[in-house]
Amino acid sequence: MPSRKQRRRRAKERRHDYEFVYVDEEGHEVEVDSDEAEQPKRTQRKAQAASGGRRPIEPPSWRRVAKRGLLFAPLMFITFSLLGKNESFAIHVSRTVFLLVLFLPFSYVMDSMIYRSYRRRLEKPKKT
Repeated sequence: MPSRKQRRRRAKERRHDYEFVYVDEEGHEVEVDSDEAEQPKRTQRKAQAASGGRRPIEPPSWRRVAKRGLLFAPLMFITFSLLGKNESFAIHVSRTVFLLVLFLPFSYVMDSMIYRSYRRRLEKPKKT
């Protein structure tokens, strides 16, 4: 059942009239039939309903883990720099590298556990 906020949002979408236009190769705006404009929404709803309304979880990959590490490495380094102001740059770097050595495999293991549980949920028959 949709929440009050979702019901209000849907009512607002129905209240307002939106115009859909395409821009052709020459740069002119071409109006779209209302049937063509609504079709992508229908396919998105069907895809969401098939997946239970959730985004599908992708299998674990080292590339995604490396990207996550690149995001967290500067944050770890800045944290060590702020907390240990009297220590040298080499110590901050070594601590950051040590934490990344622990963080990256742990992150991969967590991703694989989440993916396995997701796969089990998909394979389990729904009880009605």
